[in-house]
Amino acid sequence: MKILAIESSCDETAAAIIEDRTKVLSNVINTQIDLHKQYGGVVPEIASRLHIENISAVVEKAIEDSGVSKDDIDAIAVTYGPGLVGALLVGVSYAKAFAYALNKPLIGVHHIKGHISANYIENPDLKPPFICLVASGGHSHIVNVKGYNDYEALAKTRDDAAGEAFDKVSRVLGFGYPGGPAIQKAAESGDPLAIHFPRVNMGSGSFDFSFSGVKTSVLNYIHNAEQKGESINKFDVAASFQEAVVDVLADHLINCAKSVGVSKIALAGGVAANVPLRNRVEQKASDEGMNFYFPRLSLCTDNAAMIGCAAFAEYEAGNISDLSLNAVPNLAL
Repeated sequence: MKILAIESSCDETAAAIIEDRTKVLSNVINTQIDLHKQYGGVVPEIASRLHIENISAVVEKAIEDSGVSKDDIDAIAVTYGPGLVGALLVGVSYAKAFAYALNKPLIGVHHIKGHISANYIENPDLKPPFICLVASGGHSHIVNVKGYNDYEALAKTRDDAAGEAFDKVSRVLGFGYPGGPAIQKAAESGDPLAIHFPRVNMGSGSFDFSFSGVKTSVLNYIHNAEQKGESINKFDVAASFQEAVVDVLADHLINCAKSVGVSKIALAGGVAANVPLRNRVEQKASDEGMNFYFPRLSLCTDNAAMIGCAAFAEYEAGNISDLSLNAVPNLAL
């Protein structure tokens, strides 16, 4: 079975052809990062307009690269939430038109389920159950993946997502956008133990996240130094901030998995590309005798291959959408 998948939830216009859940025949991504860098973050209106300009060419390239014809496609999958509403609408509208024209089934896919499913592409032998940390610019979730289409959110952020905190701190330090790669690069020249920034623990058995406090602590540290006329080492600040975020993400993931008795853990989402986070989780998993999985870097950021993989589970469960499918920017897991 071959699925054409479309992803346009934020600032990447992407399309892919996936065969039998994990075989990637093509995976085309058109990123808008260079343009949004000028504004220090994603501008939703610009993102939507660029999706409109790019989506036809991206889909046609995905079909061409796959070596299959449109008639060979068995279903059309598309991200319908969560994400930026205007951006989502472009992908959803295009997918509905494409499915209608070809008279093929339409499958709406949850963006977070897509990120989790990237692990199946990278690790075809991975099977549920496992615990997955989904960390990106808009999401910080710990999810109990009980089955290919059975998810339970065990923890989430109470305020800023991890990626959002990276972006804001990077902007204040002058390292630019996107913040994750910029902070990681800057941290290589800094001391992660130079400054102690807070690690928030919600207590009462909760594994929820809160990154607003550590972000504010960084801002206060910088402002206090400026008011006193003192210089700061931006690289130490970046390294110490990254250390605080990695500490919390890794600890919560491991402890959450232990609390539910699951010995397989995984990472997903843009922040999963962070090398110190991968290394920290890998070490903790080894210490606890857990099996650890993560996707390659190109499957951590938004892409359509992961959406196509997730669509297979939806199709098998009989979750076929009709042409009333709409974008749901705050879609719950």
